[in-house]
Amino acid sequence: MTPVTVEQAAAQVRAGRVASTELVRRSIELADEHDATLGVFLSRFDESGLAAAAEADAAVVEGKPLGPLHGVPIGIKDLLATREGPTTAQSLAWDSGWGAEDATAVARLRAAGAVIVGKTTTLEFAYGTPATDDPFPMPANPWDPRRWAGGSSSGSGSGVAAGMMLAALGTDTAGSVRAPAAMCGITGLKPTYGAVPMAGCIPLAFSADHIGPMAHTAKGCSILLEVLTGRPLDRLATDGLSGVRIGVDRLDRITEGTGEAGVSGVFDDALKTLAGLGAEITDVELPLYPELTDTVFISTGVERLAYHAPRLAKNWSKYGRSARAGMLRGAYYSAADYVQAQRVRRHGQHLLARLFDDVDVIVTPTASVAAPLLTEIEDCMAGWKRLVHTTYWNAVGNPVLSVPMGFNADSLPLGLQIAGRPREDATVLHVGEAFQQATAWHLRQPGSKESS
Repeated sequence: MTPVTVEQAAAQVRAGRVASTELVRRSIELADEHDATLGVFLSRFDESGLAAAAEADAAVVEGKPLGPLHGVPIGIKDLLATREGPTTAQSLAWDSGWGAEDATAVARLRAAGAVIVGKTTTLEFAYGTPATDDPFPMPANPWDPRRWAGGSSSGSGSGVAAGMMLAALGTDTAGSVRAPAAMCGITGLKPTYGAVPMAGCIPLAFSADHIGPMAHTAKGCSILLEVLTGRPLDRLATDGLSGVRIGVDRLDRITEGTGEAGVSGVFDDALKTLAGLGAEITDVELPLYPELTDTVFISTGVERLAYHAPRLAKNWSKYGRSARAGMLRGAYYSAADYVQAQRVRRHGQHLLARLFDDVDVIVTPTASVAAPLLTEIEDCMAGWKRLVHTTYWNAVGNPVLSVPMGFNADSLPLGLQIAGRPREDATVLHVGEAFQQATAWHLRQPGSKESS
């Protein structure tokens, strides 16, 4: 049976029980079969991927040293430079000659043995709404292709869920790793701010951008994170969650009754699982939730405009309508607005540090809705701040993981969000791994009997 997780694939390739070329051919076959519908890839590296896989298989036979991702097929969001092909940020306004060398994160994956199989779809410069007036693919959700895969790491989330890659890189400025992970039924990590080098990645907002791994499991994300940071995780000694203090914020005051009715029940079941693993559960309230969420949108608006201003006037018509509108909104903020937003962010970090004196992690639903229909994306984006609970954490930089926690009445996946103290990514991943050892939501695949 073809392995479906990073850890299974890496172990089996190293042991010679499965060939990397077999994994890559499987990725190519699934892309040939489904990508016209799902819009996962902007560029596919079939030829170079197969060549790299053959080299990986030869290294196994020859007994050469093997990295932790040896022979594993991985996709890269088209904001990060790769040597195989152009990096476009899914925009006609970008210089296709930019980024001839691998981004630092990509180079580290490759050095660990990963096989890069292609560049995945996003939103234009990773923000806004999917465009229908450009030549790029429209990313869709493998659980229901009428629905969105979430943004902006859309292709990465959809591609992992559909099996076209075993893992992928995304970027996260307001939730763009965690929202697609939740809506596509996979696992995604926003690491501690600054933990993963951003060199070779087209920025959205310097003060809130993160590169993060997406895979089926928290274990897979932890393997990728160690490679991306170049440092081993300081893992917790316990197997379960005995003694781990978990703060719970249901965010009912934020959703104001607008979320899906079934999400709270699925979330309560997830909490019962965590308690059954020995965790101490207590209710908490995240401080300055609306204010910190707003600071990200202010910061992103200003920083995005600052980055694009030199080329915006010269290439106005090449930018999509959603991208242009978003950048122009940044012009309405004053320098005082921007400075005040940064002051609120620092104050929020101090308040959160006090809250984390009493708990080890904080959990919420990743979102109070499942993947919206493609025809309803505008409505979803209008309610994003109330219904998708990711942006808050970009204001403060803490590590946050989204893992599958169940399905709604329409058999669409829902995510559990686990946040920890800065630089305690290992704790967050440990809680995610423990939850996944006790559940099987992360192993369900689109089209399987279990998912229907």
